[in-house]
Amino acid sequence: MGNTENSPSIRVLLAEDQGMVREALAALLGLEGDIDVVAQVGRGDEVVAAALANEVQVAVLDIEMPGMTGIEAAAELRKKAPGTKVVIATTFGRPGYLRRAMESGADAFLVKDAPASELAEAVRRVLRGERVIDPALAAAALAEGANPLTGRERDVLGAAADGAVNADIAKRLHLSEGTVRNYLSMAIQKTEARNRTEAVRIAREKGWL
Repeated sequence: MGNTENSPSIRVLLAEDQGMVREALAALLGLEGDIDVVAQVGRGDEVVAAALANEVQVAVLDIEMPGMTGIEAAAELRKKAPGTKVVIATTFGRPGYLRRAMESGADAFLVKDAPASELAEAVRRVLRGERVIDPALAAAALAEGANPLTGRERDVLGAAADGAVNADIAKRLHLSEGTVRNYLSMAIQKTEARNRTEAVRIAREKGWL
């Protein structure tokens, strides 16, 4: 798609923690005549500031980044830069991620093994107000069903992921140890796991955490 003086380039931000992947994506998008990668960040907690500073129209976000996940960054963008469209492009095509991304306000969800032309087209389509979802992932998300974990169960299970004991989790989340035990017990039951470690693994694999 060619660029003319009357149709200025789409201003895009790329958020991806792997430098080589980010640069490759920037180079591929830069080949499109109507797309201009005006900002690149390697951390999720840098997304909002970079989007605001560079008047970004579309933010292309990875999910797993330091500082803040792409899904959390999408939710922050929705609050602080509501005019910015969000495309989630991830290596991890997990159905639970798709549901959470859509809940956070993402406009598109693609897996990174899609051709670069698909990503460029998604950028154009979300700017036109369309929603773009990888069809195979959409079908898998419907088959998988909703995330059974409540927000609090996700918080507690996430806090347990690094091996923290109940007392530490309770302090971090301002809960009692008994409440932490209850949430962990429910999370283990809902993921059909034998223990918290297995519950964390299952929840991550399904994109629930």
